[in-house]
Amino acid sequence: MTFKFDKLYRLGAWGAAACMVAICTLIALQVTFRLLDALLVLVGLSRLGLSITGVSEIASYLLVGATFLGLAYTFVHHAHIRVTLLITRLPPSIRVWFEVFGLIVALAISLVLSYGLIGLARESIQYNDVSSGFVSIPLWIPQLVLATSVGLLCLALAEALFMAVRIAIRDPASFREAAAPDDSEGH
Repeated sequence: MTFKFDKLYRLGAWGAAACMVAICTLIALQVTFRLLDALLVLVGLSRLGLSITGVSEIASYLLVGATFLGLAYTFVHHAHIRVTLLITRLPPSIRVWFEVFGLIVALAISLVLSYGLIGLARESIQYNDVSSGFVSIPLWIPQLVLATSVGLLCLALAEALFMAVRIAIRDPASFREAAAPDDSEGH
């Protein structure tokens, strides 16, 4: 299957990668500051006391961003876990309808989740909700990342559903199980 919005899904994957790099950078800086303080104390000097306030809170928000921003990309590149033990034994003309059914269920759940996340972000903006940790982060920021990520997943599911329905109606016998793309393609 060729996804028309693949560039958007790749953008989400790059966002997930940026979140992971930010987590690694924050943790590395925090460890470096502690090691520097330990070395200074070891040689008889006083600590500098450098630290990043709220690093664990920020890292947890970034981890959620990294997880959710990659959803659409992993879906279109067939990296989500699928249990196909039974349906692989069915003929393609029947299997395609199971695929359509599964995509409808996944899209419905994702749409409900997306709707709820958008409502939650609106409420956070309306009431000026902020996190309760050391750093007061406006909660609408991570909630908007979640809503955008699930929205991208909805778009990918809708695209896959459209393609599966088209195959199911036009030529159900031509349906093939989606496989992970070959790494040699340069993805």
